[in-house]
Amino acid sequence: QVHLVESGGGLVQAGGSLSLSCTASRIIFKFNNMAWYRQGTGNQRELVAAITVGGITNYAESAKGRFTISRDSAKNTVTLQMNSLKSEDTGVYYCYATMSKSWGQGTQVTVSS
Repeated sequence: QVHLVESGGGLVQAGGSLSLSCTASRIIFKFNNMAWYRQGTGNQRELVAAITVGGITNYAESAKGRFTISRDSAKNTVTLQMNSLKSEDTGVYYCYATMSKSWGQGTQVTVSS
C-alpha cells in the first residue's frame, strides 16, 4: 500500500495563495511521476498539474500562469504552489503517484469570492 500524505489545504479569499504538499516514501518518490488532481462538488476528478521524475511539468489550462508544481528529492515531497486563486479552484485536491497508481487522502481547498 503506497502511502501519500497531503497537507496545506484550507480556506482562502479569492486572489490569495495556498501551498499544498504531498510526501511519499523515498522509493515511491524516486520512481514515480507525480500529479495533483482536483475534484469539485459533483464533478469528476481532473488533472491540475503533473511533474515527471526528471522535473518536466505539465499544467491544466486553468492552472497555467497561476500554479507551480515542484518536487524536492531531499524531502520526498511534491508541492503545488497556487497563486491568484479563484472560486472555481475550490475542491478536494489529491496527490497521485502515476506508476504506483496510488492516491492520497485528499485535502480541501475552499476559495471564497
